[in-house]
Formats: sequence, C-alpha cells, structure tokens
Amino acid sequence: MLSLSLGDDLYNSFVEATLGAGELALSFFRPGEMTPATISHKPGGSPVTEADYQVDDYLKRHLLALLPQAGWLSEETEDDRTRLTKNLVFVVDPIDGTRGFMTGKAAWAIAVALVENGRPSFGIVHAPALQKTYVAVKGEGARLNDRPIAVSRLDTVRTDTRVAAPAFLADRLLQSGLRFDLQPKIPSLALRIAAVASGALDAGFASENSHDWDIAAADLILQEAGGRLATIDGGSIRYNQHDTRHGLLIAAPVQIHAEINAAARRASDLPR
Repeated sequence: MLSLSLGDDLYNSFVEATLGAGELALSFFRPGEMTPATISHKPGGSPVTEADYQVDDYLKRHLLALLPQAGWLSEETEDDRTRLTKNLVFVVDPIDGTRGFMTGKAAWAIAVALVENGRPSFGIVHAPALQKTYVAVKGEGARLNDRPIAVSRLDTVRTDTRVAAPAFLADRLLQSGLRFDLQPKIPSLALRIAAVASGALDAGFASENSHDWDIAAADLILQEAGGRLATIDGGSIRYNQHDTRHGLLIAAPVQIHAEINAAARRASDLPR
C-alpha cells in the first residue's frame, strides 16, 4: 500500500508535475480566440490538439519517474493492458474540455488521479485558465487553492437547487418531477464534479460514456468533500477495469444523493 499524505514529498511532486503541465497547456491557450495548436480528429470525430499530446507526454514522463511501478491510463495514450496487472495506476486526462480549450473558453482542466486497487487515493483537477486547483488525498479532505472545501449543506432538492446536467438529461429530469435551477454548462466534466465538491453546485450529472480519465480525480475530491459520485443504482465506481467507460453518473452531497438518484431512475424510465 502506497504511503501518501497531504504535504509530503510525493504529494508535492505530483502537484508540481501537474502545475508544470498546466503551464505547458497555457502556452497553447488564447482566451477568447482559437488555439494556435495543431488540431486533428480521432476516430469518431472528437477533436484533439497538439497541446493534448504534449501535456500527456509531459505528465507521463514526470509522473512515472516519481512512481515507476505504476501503470498508465490516459485519454491520449494507446491503452496498455498491462495496467490491469498493476495495483497502482495513474489515470490522466491531459486536457478535459478540449473543445472549449480550442476556442478560448477558460473552463478546461488537467485531471490526474492515482488509482490504488480500483479506487483513487490521490486526485488533482487543475484549471490554470481559471486559476483553480482542486486536490485531495484519501482520508485527508479536499482543497481548492490550498483551502479546505465541502459540499453544499442542502438537505432536500428545491426549486433553487443548483444543478449542472446535459440539456437532454435536464429535460428528462424535469419530466420526472424533479424541480431545480439548471446552471450553465461546464464543458469539463472533471470541473463539473469539482464544483459540486466545493459547494458551487448542489448536484451534477455525467451522461453515458464518460471514461475513467474524465472522472477519477474529481471522484476522490468529491468524496473527500462530503459527496458521492455514483451510478444510477447508487453503486460506487471501480477504476482500471477492462472497460473504462461508464453509464449515467450522479454527483451530489451524501445527504441528498439518494433523492437525486431516485429522480434519475425515474427519468431513465421515461419513454425515449
């Protein structure tokens, strides 16, 4: 079992590597303008930039130098299934919110998690253009810019409950009877979940087909802030499995998670 604590040398080195990756990403970012980075498209049509690949390479070199026994799972690296034999695996999204990054929108992030036996033990979601860095170590709480954070204290869902969800899902939740205040879209899923952790949102949803790298770091940050990221049936998420994709996920404070989950189940049962 890896020994890791807030403020120890290994923790500081993980954070330093992620901040360094943020500086590299910022060199390709132009607020309100298109990035100068070369843009290409993956199979399926999703965009990827030169910056995604450079940040991925930077993090892989720096993080594996710190923990060479760990496996590696990243959105921008071809999957090496030897990770399945590892107890420790870095799970990385070099730039979460690439479309926004490309067009000069600030809500993108670098997400790094260290997964140990299927669950994250360290997580950082670094949004350099927003000057926000969320970080957590298992059992030691969550922080935003070095200050402790906690989820909303809301004890039931009301019409002013701040919720972030894809538009089609928000419509179905309303049809199911849930009433809430739909917030503007946050392109980065990691930042959406982290906003729930900090109390800036009361709940957030991830539509089907998110991947480990989108959510692992933010999952731990939310957990350590007093919330849960769970499947529609309330189950916890396991990482570093054969299939890295996930179904509909709900992020909310522990005390209202069951209520939100019940609404999501009703919405999923509506005719399509």
